[in-house]
Amino acid sequence: PIPSFLQDESCACTPLRGARPRVAIVGAGVNGLAIGWRLARAGCPVDVYDRGPVGREASWAAAGMLAAGLEAEPGEEALFGLCRHAQDLWPGFAGEVEAASDRPIGYRDEGTLAVALTRDDAADLRFSADYQSKLGVDLRWLTGAELRQREPMLRPGLAAAVHSPANHQVDNRWLVPALVEALRRAGGGLHDHAEVEAVVTDRGRASGVVIAGEARPADVVVLAAGAWSGGIPGIPREALPPVRPVKGQMLALQMDPAAPLLRHVLWAGKAYLVPRLDGRLIIGGTVEERGFDTTVTAGGMLSLLDAAWRALPGIEELPVIESWAGLRPGSRDDAPV
Repeated sequence: PIPSFLQDESCACTPLRGARPRVAIVGAGVNGLAIGWRLARAGCPVDVYDRGPVGREASWAAAGMLAAGLEAEPGEEALFGLCRHAQDLWPGFAGEVEAASDRPIGYRDEGTLAVALTRDDAADLRFSADYQSKLGVDLRWLTGAELRQREPMLRPGLAAAVHSPANHQVDNRWLVPALVEALRRAGGGLHDHAEVEAVVTDRGRASGVVIAGEARPADVVVLAAGAWSGGIPGIPREALPPVRPVKGQMLALQMDPAAPLLRHVLWAGKAYLVPRLDGRLIIGGTVEERGFDTTVTAGGMLSLLDAAWRALPGIEELPVIESWAGLRPGSRDDAPV
């Protein structure tokens, strides 16, 4: 059957009901690939285009944290409801992706630990946890002994800690190739290094995209170009999404997969630490308004390593295997567009 959102009476596809609309998707990150896979599986002809290598922007740079509970902040109650619903869907979605691609995606459900390094951090953590608990987030305060039992390599004497069992993670660098494979098996087309130069519109609706000067017709155009979504020509000004790039610097250390220093996702003040099944330890946390700059800076690396070391001092013995910067697609109020 045609997906329900393509049959809706208010949808731009109303004249196409009963047909299988051809869909062009701009952007081959996790969102573009997942949408393409779902539509191709439903029988729609789908082509996904990306200006560079598939999934190598935000979807490659991310840490893969699924943290609806710990991310909730005052004033975002409606957004939290949406995020928690998405979080609840993730285990089933992960299983479907792995089954459709025969590839693992590194989904892990140990939960997330948030720790306070100082008394001021502990006060902030208490405030956030009290608010999140009122929203129904399952948070569990840990004693020092309970924290050390879960993560014995953490610095002794941390001021406070909470465990959020429902906040999970996925390895985004495994998820991308799995979605690529699922899309291809479902019959979807994937085109890398194929920049969408413009969206073609006809009588107030999208009717295709332009690739290398050639118009490629489509009944539906899905815009999933991340931080670049607001700058694609052809889209009417009033329809351009208010998206901007938000820079984040990250690095990866290599742990022994058989004896990792850390097993839970860890939020530690100004950095987060994300352990992978293959022994990588991802460290991130910078939020910078630098436009489309992706330079890795000494200051960025220093701030991340210092924050991570204060919580997990054993990292000083680990080799640095990679550093990078990515661009999150940011909106005016941090909510989805």
